[in-house]
Amino acid sequence: MTPPSFSIGIEEEYQIIDPETRELKSYITQLLDEGKVTLREQIKAEMHQSMVEVGSEVCRTPADLRAELVRLRRGIIDLSAKSGLKIAAAGSHPFSSWIEQEITPFERYAGVKQDMQMLAQQLLIFGTHIHVGIEDPEVLIDIMNVVRYMLPHLLCLSTSSPFWVGQETGLKSYRSIIFRNFPRTGIPPTFGSYAEFRNYVDTLVKTHSIPDGTKVWFDVRPNHNYPTLEFRICDVCTRVDEAVCIAAICQALVFKMWKLRRDNMTFRVYPAVLLEENKWRAVRYGLDGKLIDFGKQEELPARELIHEMIEWLLDDVIDEFGGRKDIEYFRRILKEGTSADRQLATYKRTGDLKAVVDQLIAETAEGVL
Repeated sequence: MTPPSFSIGIEEEYQIIDPETRELKSYITQLLDEGKVTLREQIKAEMHQSMVEVGSEVCRTPADLRAELVRLRRGIIDLSAKSGLKIAAAGSHPFSSWIEQEITPFERYAGVKQDMQMLAQQLLIFGTHIHVGIEDPEVLIDIMNVVRYMLPHLLCLSTSSPFWVGQETGLKSYRSIIFRNFPRTGIPPTFGSYAEFRNYVDTLVKTHSIPDGTKVWFDVRPNHNYPTLEFRICDVCTRVDEAVCIAAICQALVFKMWKLRRDNMTFRVYPAVLLEENKWRAVRYGLDGKLIDFGKQEELPARELIHEMIEWLLDDVIDEFGGRKDIEYFRRILKEGTSADRQLATYKRTGDLKAVVDQLIAETAEGVL
């Protein structure tokens, strides 16, 4: 059996911040002009003018990905600084209102606004998308079916959106709640084959529900344009170390699942309705809650089950791509908490959401400048 490439890539969505007010700043169209010169096609606009997206080159190892991500973050930070602006990485802005944001004046976003109406305006959220190369579509679908089980674990490690429009939401990933309002989101159902998935997409296209597969926004999906399995469940990670850690985990998970498949073994596939229960727990409590171990039919601390998942990877696949050090960073996340936990601690200490924004700006640049 020819193995997949297991290449990795990452897309991150950043907030453009006015350093005086700490509010979001609608400025992407101005940044694109010069950004296309320095970062070429690796800088993109998104729905809102106050968001900038970057996409890495195709990478072989977590070390390669780290170098790419540091280069891209530095490029965006430097580019924004020329206009007196800052960049922050978090799943939601602590207090800027979605009602006041400008939509990017591109045809594709006008189409989304027309289709989704107020939901599109409300989509002021920022995520991380991690791609792992799997060239055989049947292998890709098989791995997608089994890896869905670990999606809530990944979300627990990445939560960074505890605030919404100036309110402490009581949730660690409010971004997930906002995105859930869109159709074709959440934990995907299982598909018996790639042909079954293609029939699903083709039916929606034929019935004018969507223009193409890019409008299928599952938490993990076959990417429409590239032969990759795309993990979409995570909030954008504030620190580079967090992003590389989670990307390395995704790569190792795919490799582990492929090895099991090669050896005529597999991981049990659970229905989406059960996995959504774990996703809700990740959204609500993050690392501080409990996840359900469906094999044991009991709930256990999220930290314990995440640790168990990583140890399962450490057993035999951790060193395949040289990512041991990057994955081992999960221990720091479990000990110190995620960006959401740090934001909440800062707000509890200061009572000032602007201080939270300042913290996000500083952490976004850690290991970059």
